[in-house]
Amino acid sequence: MGKIDLPKREDSPHDDSRATDLLHYIFSLPNVEELRGHPDKILAAIDDYSENYKLLMVVGQDKGGHVVSLIQRNKPSTMVEAGAFVGYSAIMFGDAVRQAGGKQYISLEINPVFAAVSSLLVELAGLGDFVQILIAPCSISLARFVHDDILVNGHIDMLFIDHWQKLYVPDLWVVEQLGLLKPGVSTVVADNIIIPGAPEYLEWVTASPAEKRDKLKALERPETIGSERLIELIKKNGYRSEGVKLDNVLGNPNLIYETECHKYPLLGKEDALAVTKVVGVEK
Repeated sequence: MGKIDLPKREDSPHDDSRATDLLHYIFSLPNVEELRGHPDKILAAIDDYSENYKLLMVVGQDKGGHVVSLIQRNKPSTMVEAGAFVGYSAIMFGDAVRQAGGKQYISLEINPVFAAVSSLLVELAGLGDFVQILIAPCSISLARFVHDDILVNGHIDMLFIDHWQKLYVPDLWVVEQLGLLKPGVSTVVADNIIIPGAPEYLEWVTASPAEKRDKLKALERPETIGSERLIELIKKNGYRSEGVKLDNVLGNPNLIYETECHKYPLLGKEDALAVTKVVGVEK
């Protein structure tokens, strides 16, 4: 077996110990059995840990409540999130999607420790049979959607992006080129637009098709893979095959977006959710 390059601690935006400490805290609560099967009580326990012990960068009740209202209004059949961390959003939004009549909630997480913690808390909340957690880089899991035909309707109705800000644009580009967004149906919600900030992402989802084409023209390389060829290679050879280079995927400039930013207080400052509707496609 060849050498495995393990991720460096500083490469992770969160400390693993906070996630495992939270797990110990939850399962040591004297009323833990009263929490079982109650998503709202699990969320309250996570909030209590974050407020009184170690701060956790989770979506929280305010911003999370806004996303829940979108779920109740749009009734997504399939919702996908990029970034599970401790499972807070998977529990909050997974419960909302299930209550709205949805068919599946998929959480994408690169860190196996975070995924394991999330899985245990999701199970405790009574959502283990509804929320699916995939462990891999986000782009790999997205490619699996195409190769393994994971999505019940073949597209993502609602996408929640809340992982590393530097990956917001590259991973959205993979989503676009895999044809996973359906004009007139899909909505993309991105957290932490101000803190830590995702200016490149906001620039992309607010640009016109012409502006996006100009941006991509400067980034094109001989090895850049187009949408149809990318999908063909993934379906035929798999998402880890030599011809599939997900880091060379550029976005689809023809998708037409409408984006609104909703601001919320965070740690004495101000953060925002970017809510982007996929309203059409330019031919």
